[in-house]
Amino acid sequence: METTILNQTSPLKLAWEKLKVEQPNLRIRDAAIQLGVSEAELLASQIGETVTALKSNWSDILLDFKKLGKVMSLCRSNGCVLEHKGNFQKITIDGNAPHQIATVIGPIEQRIFFSAWKFGFAVENETPRGKIRSLQFFDKSGTAILKVYLQDDSKIDVYNHLVTTYRSKNQDQNLQVEDFAKPEYAKKIDMEAFTNDWENMKDTHDFFGMLRKHNVHRLDAVKWVDDRWAREVDRLSARKIVETASASQLPIMIFAGNKGNIQIHQGKVKTVRQMGDWFNVLDPQFNMHLNEKLISQAFVVHKHTEDGLVSSLELFDEDGEMIAQFFGLRKPGLPQLPAWKALVDSL
Repeated sequence: METTILNQTSPLKLAWEKLKVEQPNLRIRDAAIQLGVSEAELLASQIGETVTALKSNWSDILLDFKKLGKVMSLCRSNGCVLEHKGNFQKITIDGNAPHQIATVIGPIEQRIFFSAWKFGFAVENETPRGKIRSLQFFDKSGTAILKVYLQDDSKIDVYNHLVTTYRSKNQDQNLQVEDFAKPEYAKKIDMEAFTNDWENMKDTHDFFGMLRKHNVHRLDAVKWVDDRWAREVDRLSARKIVETASASQLPIMIFAGNKGNIQIHQGKVKTVRQMGDWFNVLDPQFNMHLNEKLISQAFVVHKHTEDGLVSSLELFDEDGEMIAQFFGLRKPGLPQLPAWKALVDSL
């Protein structure tokens, strides 16, 4: 039996309606911040009108994305938004629920961690440009993980079938959100052992296991290790990286994400624009929006692999959380491009 709990005159709903009148161009994420709630809670206040709550069949829903045709996939960290237009082409899911991990390869490239997924919604909003349909997913704190927007040539019949199939029996407007517990990290480590492990990495993915082994926060790791492996650079260094890559058509990789998803750009960037605090890539099939105001620190980081050094630029916010990473485009088995290494060394 379906349970629909509507609270049409809730204080939150009324406050948002008032805010939309006062600031019609305000994005929902910023509205949630102003109202002191999570984005998911704000969205849920529209259940029964423009929003439908979805079942937690996350891996099944993701696999059905392949049938939607061309869409726009949006993933963000606290300070960086990546938007890719294309198909969900190849999806591989490993492990058992609720700890499954998905790999998406193709025009949209992602690494998805379903253990962080908590809420899902289908959203349909009327705008001056017509109806915008999307599927949006959030973690237990109500923070956005992934948003998938239909495009003019998306398959709307598939979207409608998906919403019908995965409609939750519980259409309650009142979400129960909770904060993530903050992990405790070591304040001091055996730097000789840590540096030795860093020097003996065989693959960039060994880095995560090394952090867990020594119980060290990622930002502390790059701060504490020897300068030949990581060094701090100007916090706005991403400008030089992207502008140089655009001018020279150097292919790069950009990683940005959150607890439930990492989205990856691979390839060249062309149109670069500065708009206030936002540094942007505005290409036909790819957009990046980097909020430079939120960048607290930036580091050039080198990791040892069997293919030689792999170098990156890593951006952190004031809480020490990763905003974005930039790499030169490379494939396993091949060394990084000399032009990329020269670029990061120039910072």
